[in-house]
Amino acid sequence: MVEGVGRVWLAGLLVWAASLMVPPALAAGLGLDRAAFAAALCGDGAAQTSAVETFLRRSAEAEAGDVAWAGTTLRALLDRRLACLGETVVILDRAGAADGLDAATGTARPATGGRSPVLGLRQRALIETASGVATLLTGSSADARKGALATVERRIASVPEPVLRRAAAAEADAGLKASLAAVVESAALSSPDPARRLAAIRAVAEAPSGAAFSRLSALKADPAYGADPAFRTVLDAALARVERSVSLGNALAVLYNGLSFASILFMAAAGLAIIFGLMGVINLAQGEFIMIGAYATYGVQEAIRRIAPAWLDAYLLVAIPVAFLASALVGIAIEALILRHLYRRPLMSLLATWAVSLFLINGVRVAIGSQNLQFAMPSYVSGGVPLYADFVVTWNRLFAIAFAAVTLVLTLVILKRTPLGLDIRAVTQNRDMAACLGIRTRRVDRLAFGFGSGLAGLAGVALCPIYSVNPGMGANFIVDSFMVVVLGGVGTVVGTLVAALGIGGANVLIEPLYGAVAAKVIVLVGIILFLQRRPEGLFAVRRRR
Repeated sequence: MVEGVGRVWLAGLLVWAASLMVPPALAAGLGLDRAAFAAALCGDGAAQTSAVETFLRRSAEAEAGDVAWAGTTLRALLDRRLACLGETVVILDRAGAADGLDAATGTARPATGGRSPVLGLRQRALIETASGVATLLTGSSADARKGALATVERRIASVPEPVLRRAAAAEADAGLKASLAAVVESAALSSPDPARRLAAIRAVAEAPSGAAFSRLSALKADPAYGADPAFRTVLDAALARVERSVSLGNALAVLYNGLSFASILFMAAAGLAIIFGLMGVINLAQGEFIMIGAYATYGVQEAIRRIAPAWLDAYLLVAIPVAFLASALVGIAIEALILRHLYRRPLMSLLATWAVSLFLINGVRVAIGSQNLQFAMPSYVSGGVPLYADFVVTWNRLFAIAFAAVTLVLTLVILKRTPLGLDIRAVTQNRDMAACLGIRTRRVDRLAFGFGSGLAGLAGVALCPIYSVNPGMGANFIVDSFMVVVLGGVGTVVGTLVAALGIGGANVLIEPLYGAVAAKVIVLVGIILFLQRRPEGLFAVRRRR
């Protein structure tokens, strides 16, 4: 009987000793002692680290209300909105405010004389991770939880696997749920259970990416890699599989980027091909028509922002006809005022368009400024969808590709199926004969110049979601546009399309290997060698002169 009583006392003593080892902030079962937790955040680095690490360990089981409150308190600490007043901690609306809410009770309190805790580098990293965990578990929007997941992934080793499992189980967004499942497996790579580690290695290899390759490569330094043949075999096979998939994904990304760049290049060069093919004018101001289209898009954005802000997402679509008309009208004005006097003097027309180019660039600099314009990204051109490994189909580049395809179809319809297109083709093939048949060649020149300028304006619309927009942006495309026109064959839209695909793809393929300047030189040398054998380009226009 005495022996039994002794065992009961011994068990009680052990339970009491264990209770002393539990941090005060979480001593109350699964609930969070808010006052103790907030007080620990006002302590030194050791107290902050202990409280936050304990919160991370217990957040898989803590109540949602406590996790959300901890997240709010941690964000206040990071933003220096936490005022420590002895035993009382006040959360402020903004740094330096005179009053705020008591962290423990939520009642209003003055914060006069309070100090804001200073964080060390280690504590800041740990608190950012804990704040991310709190948002991941209790964030109200999928975007907020995605941002929190990105924060947590940076220091995944400090986040317990059960926390990630809880977040994955509660997640409603399908894409984010899949991402969380992948992160759970990544966290399990450091599991003490060998079987769980092997399963995690296989699972990580099922979702190949550059990050997965890095995580698996780090396991080569693990003692199990040298001591356990099964572990080494599974890891080597997983690394080989991920490496192949990442290489294929990178190749797809290069092709996709090349196609999007070629689409922009085609839109920039299509108008130039029509102007050069019809009138023989080397229009050095074509890049500035692209700039006018981009600035017209910015003007539409600002107008909608002021008049109907609820429709701001639609500004890119509304800007399409506006940019086309703005560039076309400027082109028609330049043709009527300057170029029509210089048609038989090609060198003078080249110099005149160069002067126009300089005038437009400096005019925009004086009127608006030389800084890059800030565009609001509509939802339909923001983000993208992961397709394979690290290859992501981004909506802004897909918009440019689709926009270029629609522009190509409409340009061919206008040139092949409308009276204006018939006149342009007739004047291109034999100007004198077309004039004898009653076609007003000067009027055709003017309309064709405006049409070509308008196409450049559409290129400006497509550029806005991808490239920087400033007064000098046109210079980045004018050389490539001329190379496209010469290689494709003067005056042919199909040749322009094929040449744009070739030059755009070659640039994107060569740039990662030798740099942007070397890529331009290599492509230019290739074009020169090609033109030595075929001076008329890929597709020559039949002429009867």
